[in-house]
Amino acid sequence: MQQMKICSAAALIFVTLASAASAQTYPARPIRMLCPIAPGGGLDVIARSITPALSENLKTSVVVDNRPGASGAIAMEVTARAAPDGYTFVIMSVTALIYPELNKAPYDVVRDFAAVTQVSASPYVLAVHPSLPATLADFLAYAKANPGKLTYGSSGVASLQQLSTELMSSMTGIKLVHIPYKGIGAGFPDLISGRTHLTISSTASMAGLFRSKYLRPLAVTTAQRTPMLPEVPTMAESGLPGFVVTQWHGVLAPAGTPKAVVERVQQGIATVLKAPDVLARLAADGTDAVGSTPAQFTAHMKTERTKWVKAIKDAGITIQ
Repeated sequence: MQQMKICSAAALIFVTLASAASAQTYPARPIRMLCPIAPGGGLDVIARSITPALSENLKTSVVVDNRPGASGAIAMEVTARAAPDGYTFVIMSVTALIYPELNKAPYDVVRDFAAVTQVSASPYVLAVHPSLPATLADFLAYAKANPGKLTYGSSGVASLQQLSTELMSSMTGIKLVHIPYKGIGAGFPDLISGRTHLTISSTASMAGLFRSKYLRPLAVTTAQRTPMLPEVPTMAESGLPGFVVTQWHGVLAPAGTPKAVVERVQQGIATVLKAPDVLARLAADGTDAVGSTPAQFTAHMKTERTKWVKAIKDAGITIQ
């Protein structure tokens, strides 16, 4: 028994020393950052905003590898199955948490990945046709008085736009009718013309429509007001406390990636997110930099998954 304890202790020391040595020499070759959407999309823009400076910080090339398809599941699966050696990462969004709750997925976001950091968060805003009431309180009162008569657009079933709106509905007791589109931009003509009545979507996608008075912003979905729409109150300020929604993005590694390597990459990304040019590029798209620790990002993902699983069940959302 004593001999077994000695062997176990020796093995633990060996693993610890090997991990430390690996961290000291890391990285020794280029790093691959998988992106679940095609080049030019929002998440790809964020990835390419941070990887040049991250390459300098880590002193090796960090290459964006676009693997679009299946609502991000392809890139997630490739990463989950990759060697946990610190040379494969994936940049993902909240959609990656939602997808496995509605589809069979060969991975679990919390179990099969090591959280590295939350990179950024983008606020959403409740926008309505100008013919509707001008405050959240008045709008909710109008919606309650007209159950099932107001329609809202989204970029598709189980999109964050739909889940956000259904979450608002469940919290306030209003009844709205969902109209899914192939991309939220495709729904804007109907919203502008009044054929649909509202949407909850990104501030960046609608800022120009607000300036032109085609749509009216009622409240942003973040805990604090956003610099892109400083005059628009939050949901909490408007009388709906506890309603906080962001389109967030983060970096994951395969489960089992050495802790020292995860921390090295997290530190590199956090440093990059403080650079003025990176902050400016993100701000131009209405995105806030975060740079959380692995522990903070893990806790955030668990909280988000719990929230959206409940929203899916409460709304009875299914993929046909």
